[in-house]
Amino acid sequence: MDKYSFHLPPEQIAQTPARPRDHSRLLAVNKISGRLSHHRFYELPRLLLPGDVLVFNNSAVFPARLYGRKNSGGKVEILLLRKINASNWEFISHPGLKPGQKITFSHNFSAEVDGFNNLKLSIKNDKLLTHFGHTPLPPYIHSEVTEKVLRKQYQTVYAGKPGSAAAPTAGLHFTHRLLNQLSTMNYQQEFVTLHVGLGTFKPPGPDQLQSGTLHYEWFTLPSAVTRRLNAAKSAGHRIIAVGTTSVRVLETCSDKSGRLHPRTGYTNIFIRPPYRFKFVDGMITNFHLPGTSLIMLVSAMASWPVIRRAYQAAITEKYRFFSFGDACLIA
Repeated sequence: MDKYSFHLPPEQIAQTPARPRDHSRLLAVNKISGRLSHHRFYELPRLLLPGDVLVFNNSAVFPARLYGRKNSGGKVEILLLRKINASNWEFISHPGLKPGQKITFSHNFSAEVDGFNNLKLSIKNDKLLTHFGHTPLPPYIHSEVTEKVLRKQYQTVYAGKPGSAAAPTAGLHFTHRLLNQLSTMNYQQEFVTLHVGLGTFKPPGPDQLQSGTLHYEWFTLPSAVTRRLNAAKSAGHRIIAVGTTSVRVLETCSDKSGRLHPRTGYTNIFIRPPYRFKFVDGMITNFHLPGTSLIMLVSAMASWPVIRRAYQAAITEKYRFFSFGDACLIA
């Protein structure tokens, strides 16, 4: 894992998104030649080829962070990871909790630890959860804006399917204006869903490196989307995935011949060099943390020497990194 490491000056970790979003910087990387060119994100349409298809992840971040107190009075922070049923959630906490412990969030909202990493909430109404919950920002972002503003900042403009504990951040650069411009220029836009888990930020452990699999994340690829994407691919059009999450859905659902099949379920696909892509031709992505599965995925798309050179150029040119940072087009 030391191979996928680099030094980033702390001041280049973005704390706020660009305003407007599509004025963030965009580093274009030719995955074959390694050629680099510097742009603004709103220039994306002129960097694409006629017929290119963009595939977005429309998962929405939900307010997954809760603050409460144990019966002893001690404070506890809960992060909901995945909804199991109407009342039960997979979770992590700080400090850790034991089965049977109760947490109080308000006079009419509480929870009880029901098993190893299962939390049973006293409410089943997601609107109440939205009222009490907070946006689950990554630990490297220290935002001082209000929760109302933060929920808008840390959400793509096309989000529609709540379930992510972290934003599919490549999509944060798109505005309604840019999406409309792409549509007017006849760039096909398709949407899949993958609910992002916190495992996306963690370096792969020894077991994952040995097994070649990652944490599980829920996804769906609808039949109608599958048909249109297969038709576009057969017609020779490039498939450009917006974000590593969209890449994971498409590669999970593609057979060895490069044909997609509609699916709904969980994926633990681990894309790393030397991986041969079956369906995806290029991707739009952010600049990722060193030593993570995300930087390994982009290195599979363009090779680590190319990505390492691109990251070094981005650092030299003072690009902004990570979730609220600038973007990279690899194609």
